Amino acid sequence: MKSFRKYAKIAALILVAALVAAQFVRIEKTNPTVRADISADPDIKLILKRACYDCHSNETVWPWYSNVAPASWLLANDVSGGRQKLNFSEWGNFSGERQSHMLNEIGEEVESAGMPLWYYSIFHSESKLTREERNQIKKWTTITPASGEEPLP
Repeated sequence: MKSFRKYAKIAALILVAALVAAQFVRIEKTNPTVRADISADPDIKLILKRACYDCHSNETVWPWYSNVAPASWLLANDVSGGRQKLNFSEWGNFSGERQSHMLNEIGEEVESAGMPLWYYSIFHSESKLTREERNQIKKWTTITPASGEEPLP
C-alpha cells in the first residue's frame, strides 16, 4: 500500500508538471477581417450570431479559458475547423452552388441537433437552440436562395 501511494504521488507530480508546461504552448487567437458577411433576415441573423458565430465566423469571442491549456487547444481546433467548414464572414465570396450546399448542411445539422456541439453548449448556454429556433433556421435554409439574400415577397 505504501508503494502505491508513492507511485500515485509521483504520477500526480508528473501530471501537474505537464499541465504547467502545457501553459507555455499558446494558441493563435485571431479574428480575420469580415469580408463578405451573410445577409439574412434580422431574426435569423440574431440566432446565428448568438449560437454559431463563435466558431463559424471571423467574429469569435475568445472566452477566458482560451488562455488555459489544454482547453485552449480544443477551442482553437474547434474554431479553426468550424471556420473551414462554414464561415459566415466569408459567405458572399462563395459560389451559389457552395452556398446552396451549405444551406442544406446547416438545415440538416440544426434539425438533427448536431449543432451546436454539446460540449460547447455546456459552457455557452446562450448557444442552445430552442425547437422554435431550429424550425426557423430549417425554414430559412429551405426558402433562401443561394445568394444568401432573402427571397422577394
